Amino acid sequence: MLPSVSILQQIGLGVLLVVVLWAVGLIRLTRPGHHPTAPGRRPARRPRARLDAVPRQTGPGGPPAENVELTPDERQAFDDLVRQLTSHS
Repeated sequence: MLPSVSILQQIGLGVLLVVVLWAVGLIRLTRPGHHPTAPGRRPARRPRARLDAVPRQTGPGGPPAENVELTPDERQAFDDLVRQLTSHS
């Protein structure tokens, strides 16, 4: 510790240093086209639309779609539940 610098000044300098380093890191991360990549990995190509980033859930790349037959009573109960959840009263 430096004897001519008070403890509050040292704490303030530490906080200021953390804030400056955080701001520099945030600026570097938000610059377009300058994202760091892991060694040996290609940068990911940009998706054309947001939905392209969501992996397929069915089809050749995912599990098969499931289908469950409901009885008329179950279907009525489901319809009532949907009506109850979507009502805005």
